[in-house]
Amino acid sequence: MAILVGIAGGTGSGKTSFAHKVAERFGRERCLTIAQDSYYKDGSDLDAAARAAINYDHPDAFDTPLLVQDLRDLKAGRPAPALTYDHANYSRRVLPDALSPRPVILLEGILILAEEPLRRLMDIKLFIDTDADVRILRRLRRDIKERGRSFDSVEQQYLDSVRPMHLEFVEPSKRYADLIIPEGAENAVALEAVVARVHAMLKA
Repeated sequence: MAILVGIAGGTGSGKTSFAHKVAERFGRERCLTIAQDSYYKDGSDLDAAARAAINYDHPDAFDTPLLVQDLRDLKAGRPAPALTYDHANYSRRVLPDALSPRPVILLEGILILAEEPLRRLMDIKLFIDTDADVRILRRLRRDIKERGRSFDSVEQQYLDSVRPMHLEFVEPSKRYADLIIPEGAENAVALEAVVARVHAMLKA
């Protein structure tokens, strides 16, 4: 049975960077990383108004039952589809190569600890806790440079949905974490503790 580590935290908190650091320690042959973002509900058939109304920071934006089923399969040693979400086209696609089961599975996403069915599957639950001003600066840089968005659009989305949803769903979910990690991947002590714990669980 694979070890599932959940890595939650607000937008720009450093979840992905922390997951990468953990994955590096175990290697590609032993570790698989899954992003909750890949499980956004497909919106390719929606009209323009419905697409504009999608709140990507609300739990309802995700196909959580599908994610739960895929994680169950992977933990049980069965392959699962490799998914990706295209924000430009509002579409979720299945990639050609399926996900192969591995001893360590890292699941990262803003709302994974807010969903009880996901929490039940996790062997270790982490919350990356980073100051709000750092997180918004990181999000601005990512959305403007990587997604070609304007400053005004990023600011509007942050005020309309990102911040309210963080306060309503993301921040309260930290109470479910086994370990709250300040500063994410920069926290070397926490990284070593998590890696050591996973190693111990694998040996057991």
